[in-house]
Amino acid sequence: MYRSITRDVQITVEPKFLADESEPAEQQYFWSYTIAIANLSTEAIKLRRRAWTIIDARGHKREVSGVGVVGEEPVIEPGDTFEYTSGCPLSTSSGIMSGSYTMQSETGETFSVEVPTFSLDTPESQRVLN
Repeated sequence: MYRSITRDVQITVEPKFLADESEPAEQQYFWSYTIAIANLSTEAIKLRRRAWTIIDARGHKREVSGVGVVGEEPVIEPGDTFEYTSGCPLSTSSGIMSGSYTMQSETGETFSVEVPTFSLDTPESQRVLN
C-alpha cells in the first residue's frame, strides 16, 4: 500500500496484478489499482482532473490525463473518503505509475494533490529498491 498527504487530502493506493487477465507469452500484463481519497480538511472538495505518468520496465513513458476519474467528478465532504478501482496494461512485467489530481475547494480555488508513486509488479518480478 502506498500513501501520501497533500493539503489535508490523503491518497492511498493499492495495486494488484491480474494474472487471469494477463498473457505473459504475448507480453500483455494487466494490473488494477484501488485508490482511496480521504478528505481530512474542514471543507468539501471536488476532484476535477487526473494526470498520470506510466513508465514500463523498458523506460517507455506514457502520459494520461483527463476530466475526473472513472467517469466521475466526485465531491468529497470533510471526513469522507471516495474510493475507486481502475486498471493499467503494460507490455512488461513491471512498471511504475505516478500522478496528481486537480481538486477544487468550496471557494473555487484549484490545487494539486500528489498521488504517491506506486510500483506495478508481477509476483515473479524482482523488486529493487533505489
